[in-house]
Amino acid sequence: MKLNNEIWAFIPARSGSKSIKDKNLVILKKKPLIAHSIIVAKKCKKIDKIVFSSDSKRYFDIAKKYGNFLFHQRNKKISSDASTDFQVFSDFTSKFKGTLPKFFIHLRPTTPFRDSNILDKIILKFVKNQKKYSSLRSLSLMTNPVYKSVIIKNNKLFSPIFKSFSLDKINNPRKKYLNSYMPNGYGDSNGMFAFAISVLEVDMVRITPLSSPRAILLLIP
Repeated sequence: MKLNNEIWAFIPARSGSKSIKDKNLVILKKKPLIAHSIIVAKKCKKIDKIVFSSDSKRYFDIAKKYGNFLFHQRNKKISSDASTDFQVFSDFTSKFKGTLPKFFIHLRPTTPFRDSNILDKIILKFVKNQKKYSSLRSLSLMTNPVYKSVIIKNNKLFSPIFKSFSLDKINNPRKKYLNSYMPNGYGDSNGMFAFAISVLEVDMVRITPLSSPRAILLLIP
């Protein structure tokens, strides 16, 4: 497949949210959530084109008020809460008729506060290291290490790390444990991805780069 050397932003925004109805249209600072990712992508000097992916014509009509982009209208089969990133990207790349870019950056609307200058630096770092890495994921340091986390089991506090109802170990000083990190979507619960499309077509694991041995793990405060 022939690829150009461009970098495209991919903004996914399905309409079927169950936790908060139409969460991607929630108004934040007088704009719908989807607008913030479009606006910051437009400001990035390293981003050549924007792809807006949705199953909703209504979302498309709202999004186009904030910038020009390619519209990927996906079907309902890949628009459920169980749909994977790989399914969405694969659907777009298989249907697109023109020349695809070598790189994509994945910007979820649920992480609205990004700095375009930081995104440009992230993109530059990834492109410079493309021979060594197939993807990038941004992380933030967690306030408390994961070793101190608990769940409620049988109406009691339970440590899933130590597999115990005893809280003795989680009460140890945090300095006793290794630092823990959370993907931050930047700068999203599943993060901001950058990856090479040639890898995307070959290996599904690259869509979840945190589990990939060839992912750049970038710490952002």
